Amino acid sequence: MSVTLTAPLAWTTASGDDAAMLAELQPNIVKAHVRESLAVLLLRFEDATEGAAFLSALAPLMKSAATHLDEVAQFKASGTEGSVYVGVGLTAAGYAALEIPTMPSDPSFLRGMRHPQSRQTLADPPVSVWEEPYREELHAVVLIGDQTDASTSTTREAVLALMPDSVVVVGEETGSGQRNGNGDGIEHFGYVDGRSQPLFLVEDIERERNTTDGTSVWDPAFALDRVLVPDPASPDPSACFGSYFVFRKLEQNVRRFKTVEERLAESLGLEGEDAERAGALIVGRFEDGTPVTLQAEGGAIHPVPNDFDYDSDPEGAKCPFHAHIRKTNPRGSGGFEPVASERDHLMARRGQTYGERADDPNDGAVPVESRPTGGVGLLFMAFNTSIGAQFDFTQQVWADNPGFPKVPAGTAAPGLDVVIGQGARGPQTFPTEWGGDAAQAADPLAQAVRMRGGEYFFMPSLAFLRSL
Repeated sequence: MSVTLTAPLAWTTASGDDAAMLAELQPNIVKAHVRESLAVLLLRFEDATEGAAFLSALAPLMKSAATHLDEVAQFKASGTEGSVYVGVGLTAAGYAALEIPTMPSDPSFLRGMRHPQSRQTLADPPVSVWEEPYREELHAVVLIGDQTDASTSTTREAVLALMPDSVVVVGEETGSGQRNGNGDGIEHFGYVDGRSQPLFLVEDIERERNTTDGTSVWDPAFALDRVLVPDPASPDPSACFGSYFVFRKLEQNVRRFKTVEERLAESLGLEGEDAERAGALIVGRFEDGTPVTLQAEGGAIHPVPNDFDYDSDPEGAKCPFHAHIRKTNPRGSGGFEPVASERDHLMARRGQTYGERADDPNDGAVPVESRPTGGVGLLFMAFNTSIGAQFDFTQQVWADNPGFPKVPAGTAAPGLDVVIGQGARGPQTFPTEWGGDAAQAADPLAQAVRMRGGEYFFMPSLAFLRSL
């Protein structure tokens, strides 16, 4: 018997190798863990023996995916709060620093994000302009997350107390969740974020079908082999699994983005309440999460829909081809691959906003000049089975590719993803009337998201950490 990777997992009835896998898997991979408050410690090891001993000592503070799922069930049944999340990832340089000869083999992971080939693939800025912690070699990341700052802080102090002097904290990030009036998570531009996620657990898939607008158009079910890979350095790679973890710090210039929204609305002649559609044409959703391909205005659908595709919008007359969510999840409309192959590029995203601000992201009465120009943004986090085929592909072939998706003959090339696309920007075409034939070219929209640093990690099994 072996772990079933070719289908979603029913965790409540998991047995044998499937149950053993969950008992050795870190949380937050197959299902997101609560982390309204998040501490991210970036580490370097100066002594192999002491570094390994630290990770081994850290293992008792960590829970398994099985324990996490049990806690979720208990919370839903009785309101009992779960325990703190602690996650650990190693870079390829970290495996080498710990003198571990066997390590995960993903080519992007082995190169690292600072490598010239990686930066060329992602169109990233020179390492010299990254923030200080990311300019040098990193060996490990420790994530500590929970519902409250107090709980996160207590566990953070416990982690720091385990560190010998040879384990150096070279950088730290602090994340804090933001929510709108409906309770949905939002990013700093004010838009609902993280709604469209691959689901790997049968129970989550059934809940999606029963509590939302269904899954008749877009199927959120994904097999475990889209997020899990055998942990090669574990005592038993056939039963112990991990996942490649992408971490990027993305700074958001909110003032610039809101200025772009206003100028786009003016150039398209969108007035009054319809002016809100300018931002939706950039993101692909209104601030409350309503997909612009479903309707011309927000505020009418809740929970936030995920059951949609672009079959009703082949000309980009509702949602532009270059809108962020259409570029990064074309939902079968990309035109260059079969739908099944296109789905294989999607990844499990676990992002968290960072930075403090005095203004309300969703308060339209706040003057644009009062919005922050920096110091706030997104700690982008995602789990992959192949960094090259998932994260790297999404950024390079979709977001940064002006020729994606395929458009009808005679239609202008889409251009870059307006939100996260990196590279030279040109004019782009936007519909002036929802679902109509009229369209207008707009001047290049200024880039409002800046990559500040990041790295590729592997989140190993708990058995591997204990074995150290």
